[in-house]
Amino acid sequence: MGRILLFYVAPLVLSIYCLVEAITADDGEVRHLPKIGWMLLILFFPVVGAVAWLAAGRPVARRRAPGERAAPQFPEYDRPGRAAATDAASDEEFLARVRERAEEQRRRYEAEQRRKREQEEAEREERRRRRGAEDGTPEDDPAAG
Repeated sequence: MGRILLFYVAPLVLSIYCLVEAITADDGEVRHLPKIGWMLLILFFPVVGAVAWLAAGRPVARRRAPGERAAPQFPEYDRPGRAAATDAASDEEFLARVRERAEEQRRRYEAEQRRKREQEEAEREERRRRRGAEDGTPEDDPAAG
């Protein structure tokens, strides 16, 4: 019974594990051979292919910096160095800075909009003056309406 486990079941389990791992590995992270090459090696030479996959083919796990999140399946979060707050105080500090920055941006936007409105109003007033000068009608004349 021990021989069956050692010579048949263990290599089968190891080969299936390595094959599944090779199939699910990202193409760009597989080392030394293309992904299909590793899958064929594991299928045709189960024990040797599985050991070779474990030793030389599987992707190297990238070490994350402390507090860095594991990259989910969303590209905007795949940037390296994206860190999460590790304590509530730094999280609150970060949120306060974000709020301050948003408030400053809002104030700048409103000032820009106010400046544009004033500029448009000045341009309208200038056009009215020019029209009045062309017509010969004084602008401040109450009868010219």
